[in-house]
Amino acid sequence: MNAQFSPIKHIMKTHYFKPLVMALSLAFALPAQAGNEREELETLRATTLAILDALVEKGVLTADVAQGLVKQAEKKGQEQAASSAQAEAASGVVRVPYIPEGVKREIREQIRQEVVAQAKTEHWGDVNAVPEWVERLKWEGDIRLRFQDDLYANGNDTPNNFAGAGVNFNNTTEDRERVRVRARLGLLAKVTDRVSAGFRITTGNTSDPVSTNQTLGTTFNKYSLVLDRAYAKVAPWEWLSVSGGRIPNPFFSTDLVWDDDVNFEGVAASFTPWTRESRDWKPFVTAGAFPLEEVESSKTTLARDKWLYAAQVGLNWRAGPDTRWRFGLAYYDYRNTTGIRNPVLQPNAYDATVPGYHQKGNSLFDISVGGTGTWALAADYKLANLTAMVDLAQFEPMHVILTGDMVKNMGYDNAEVQSRMGAGYQARTLGWNAKLTVGIPKVDKKGDWQAFLGYRNLQRDATLDAFTDSDFNLGGTNNKGFYLGGLYGVDRNSWLGVKWLSADTLDGPLSFGVDVLQADFNAKF
Repeated sequence: MNAQFSPIKHIMKTHYFKPLVMALSLAFALPAQAGNEREELETLRATTLAILDALVEKGVLTADVAQGLVKQAEKKGQEQAASSAQAEAASGVVRVPYIPEGVKREIREQIRQEVVAQAKTEHWGDVNAVPEWVERLKWEGDIRLRFQDDLYANGNDTPNNFAGAGVNFNNTTEDRERVRVRARLGLLAKVTDRVSAGFRITTGNTSDPVSTNQTLGTTFNKYSLVLDRAYAKVAPWEWLSVSGGRIPNPFFSTDLVWDDDVNFEGVAASFTPWTRESRDWKPFVTAGAFPLEEVESSKTTLARDKWLYAAQVGLNWRAGPDTRWRFGLAYYDYRNTTGIRNPVLQPNAYDATVPGYHQKGNSLFDISVGGTGTWALAADYKLANLTAMVDLAQFEPMHVILTGDMVKNMGYDNAEVQSRMGAGYQARTLGWNAKLTVGIPKVDKKGDWQAFLGYRNLQRDATLDAFTDSDFNLGGTNNKGFYLGGLYGVDRNSWLGVKWLSADTLDGPLSFGVDVLQADFNAKF
């Protein structure tokens, strides 16, 4: 018996003793009967008392508690019998109580099922049992070791040239080798059947939303850990869930728009109207509101809070026993992210319109008085994003997966951008990505493998450069190129990976290209 488990206290908290008292009360309340009826009543009474004796022998009840239940039943039975007698005397009608055999069997079965179920749930008699709340917690995590080689293209512009356009580069010409590590540890808690919560800590820093890597070579200094996720989730019905806090990406997407390491801050709701497994068509709707930057306005600060409002409609379609489709059409509406020139009399009034984080590629203009170099976004961003995937499993366990993604900036106003960037500045607002994957969809066993090949073309203002993939062209927009790689399982939940990404700039005036080699070892737990 678990030392922390109190049978007496537990038996008073739970409900399974009620059928025992009910059965005893019925037995004690009935008057003596003749023949088979009396034998059946005695059987019911004996069965109930035998169950109490068994609970005492197992240590679930003490003898005092069991005796108390019997006395309680006797008292209740006597009260019921007296009440019935008074009613019969007053009415002049003599009633003979009768319990059908089906009711007796139901009482016995109810007592048996509830006691057995409670015993399994509470692990009665298991000396190694853990408290029930521990079973509602789930830990998960992973470690990734990476070697990365950045091979810069000949003819890249210098960091000074990029600085003059609002982009900070430490290096654009000298090849770089790095050893990196990523560690993540998360906890999922099932609070109730409808409420859950989770958090995750990871390597990285608070100034980079698109990377959790830590580069080795810090003179043996310790690494920082950051809170990557912290959220609560409520699912009042099977078809609705609402998450709030710092949550995982709630949208069906690829790294064309959202880097895999991006987590959202705010509230998102997901609707799945039809969830039955028998349905071949399962639509879904996701909507959310996410604060990007909170700006404390004052007489000298006129900028406003920056927000992202987003919605996506989609469909999961089972086209056959071996074919699965998934579609998602999303609209991302960024508010107050466009820069505003500072007025001469208030030279810092709109400094807060400068993006809190960006990589490279988006059109930037100087909002400072006198051209001192305060760079902000020149365009509005209201994105239409169509994502599709088909999974072909005709060669099970091997799969062929095709993924396509296209994004268009519908908020780009050519006249407004030219007023900030100069006459003749051309709109570049389209991006797309195509990928072919062959092998095991999820590599988590020894011998599993997967290979992939893809191509992407992302124009400078197709999406915010802050949140797109941080590996391709070392992050940002205004690039094109291909990528390929593969994974191979070396043990359970352990695999090797290699990836080659080759990218170049799409449009000038500045030029930047880089080939990136990544070799990984991953272990998940």
